[in-house]
Amino acid sequence: MNYRALGRTGLEVSEIGLGAEWLERHNTEEVCEIIHYCADKGINILDCWMSNPEVRSNIGKAIKGNREHWIIQGHLGSTWQNGQYVKSRDLGIVRAAFQDLLDRFDTDYIDLGMIHFVDETKEFHALMDGEFYALALSLKEKGIIRHIGMSTHNPEVAKLAAESGKIEMILFSVNPAFDMLPASEDLNDYFKDEYYANAGGITPERAELYRICEQNGVGITVMKGYAGGRLLDAKTSPFGVALTPVQCIHYALTRPAVASVLTGFDSIGHVDAAVAYETASEEEKDYATVLAGAPAHAYSGQCTYCGHCAPCPAGIDIAMVNKLLDLALMHDEIPATVRAHYKSLSANGADCTACRGCERRCPFGVHVSERMKQAESIFA
Repeated sequence: MNYRALGRTGLEVSEIGLGAEWLERHNTEEVCEIIHYCADKGINILDCWMSNPEVRSNIGKAIKGNREHWIIQGHLGSTWQNGQYVKSRDLGIVRAAFQDLLDRFDTDYIDLGMIHFVDETKEFHALMDGEFYALALSLKEKGIIRHIGMSTHNPEVAKLAAESGKIEMILFSVNPAFDMLPASEDLNDYFKDEYYANAGGITPERAELYRICEQNGVGITVMKGYAGGRLLDAKTSPFGVALTPVQCIHYALTRPAVASVLTGFDSIGHVDAAVAYETASEEEKDYATVLAGAPAHAYSGQCTYCGHCAPCPAGIDIAMVNKLLDLALMHDEIPATVRAHYKSLSANGADCTACRGCERRCPFGVHVSERMKQAESIFA
């Protein structure tokens, strides 16, 4: 298992993580089997947004005696009322639900205290400027949560969070289908087939979000990496072709700032399908060729940092140069850290010989040599 820095939190998280939602379907023995198997495979981050007392207790039993292995995302605002999940902003109810999580996990701290499910910009401002964020901050000051995060499906909210200076990491939905869609405050919009009819390539607000997060040191953990399973079946995929779990995971992990893809596991077989990423060949990881050859919605002209352009005879890491160029273009003045990263590369845009072998290999028709010239011009 490979591990990545989660922004500036100081935490090193496994590239593959456990999104525990599906564990609600299982009994204690099955939950323990899956979680123990995840730990054996090197998975060390677990998200529990669910408020169901039974699944919380089962997870608590599964991590008992091994708490320090796990980096836990626990949510402020996910509550259990009258036998069902309710998103709540009532501070009394929120405090009690979070204490219930601590009790059932038999722990006195949560690594990542997530402000739960904020998809409206108006609500974001109300929470951050009011008592809700104050609660999260007080829990951090007491050591009950170690870092403050936020979960959202809306790139506009995620951008506000990343630029706020108050949110240290974001749980965000990342997959090649959602990346084509405009921002929405309604999660259901991302599952409407008609939304994809005129889609084409990564929308600017999502591309900008990933770059802002990387620039600001705000790490991303990924939910809905398979788009709720739709991408794994050609009949439900908006591209008209199926992707594999490995391809979906690789797509998410090639986005700037992404540290871990949290997938739902119904069985140890599902765990194996995800962790296969760590030993997969480049051919097995290749989402780009699949998307470029799909009957609909290819990412024409856009660099997705997929790496198909390699190898470069001049030794340029073309995907990295493109990523740094995109970061630089976001600003009127190039941030010193971005400039330093570019200058530290063993080869960069100045070394491009315009052989265009990379362009012949690019599935999306990116004009690589022009971008290399642009990078050198900007960074020179």
